[in-house]
Amino acid sequence: MKYHWIVVALMMLARPRGISGQARKFLLPDELPEVSGLYIAAPDAMYWLNDSGAAAELWQTNAEGALQARLPVAGAQNRDWEDLTAAPDGRIFVGDFGNNRNQRKDLCIYILSPGGGLDSIRFSYPDQTAFPPPAGEWQFDMEGFFFYQDSLHLFAKDKSPGSYLTKHYTLPAAPGTYQARLRGGRELPKRVVTAAAISADGQTVVLLAYRFKLLLGFFPLTPADIFVLRGFEGTDFLNGSLQRVRGARCYRPTQYEAIDFIAPGKVYIASERTPFFRQQARLRRLPLIKPEP
Repeated sequence: MKYHWIVVALMMLARPRGISGQARKFLLPDELPEVSGLYIAAPDAMYWLNDSGAAAELWQTNAEGALQARLPVAGAQNRDWEDLTAAPDGRIFVGDFGNNRNQRKDLCIYILSPGGGLDSIRFSYPDQTAFPPPAGEWQFDMEGFFFYQDSLHLFAKDKSPGSYLTKHYTLPAAPGTYQARLRGGRELPKRVVTAAAISADGQTVVLLAYRFKLLLGFFPLTPADIFVLRGFEGTDFLNGSLQRVRGARCYRPTQYEAIDFIAPGKVYIASERTPFFRQQARLRRLPLIKPEP
């Protein structure tokens, strides 16, 4: 099948990404109740996906949340889509690697080519030998990824109670079956990762993360933060300097699971719909790079 809409996305990539006057927040269409991934091709061309069990399709909006297109991905299955990213040549990667129970053996990243057609990457983890692992070792729930320098960089959360470990893996950005390469790990301060993105210049990585807890034993609180990583060597992202930016107030019981750069120093984050709040996107500014002393 020809994915003609990807050609449009490729054209969008050539447009300038940095603009002023972005909306501070906007509601997302009803078609995105469980928004879990975001790729910004241009300031007025945003691509979104829904979480597990939804139809295998992407949705395009402008920077005010107005729906522009429904983009079905024929031949793909949404078992547990979590994030999407793109390469400079127009390929779009869709991560079907959500793994809440840590027992999947069919982890997949779909590759949508700008010229048409659908391919895939199948992969496993080098450090997982049991499906699921013993309690306390549930470290294989992949949540976010991005393309950088011919590779895909993936970030998994630890679902073990009391653990906030994030692990970094890499994969070749080409069709095939691979064992991912474990690059390292880092504890985030009382947060688990839900999405990831890298700036256009490759100097800043952002990890969106949240913490789930119950107030008075019944009211859900889900404070979300953005962790900004800079000053890393090469692609050793998790060893960079870490700064924390508040993503959303803790009294909003919703999960923020999508992030991408709209301009240098600016990102959009997005939350799922709940019985209390509509799904929406919010603009966040990142701290400036501190000058060398």
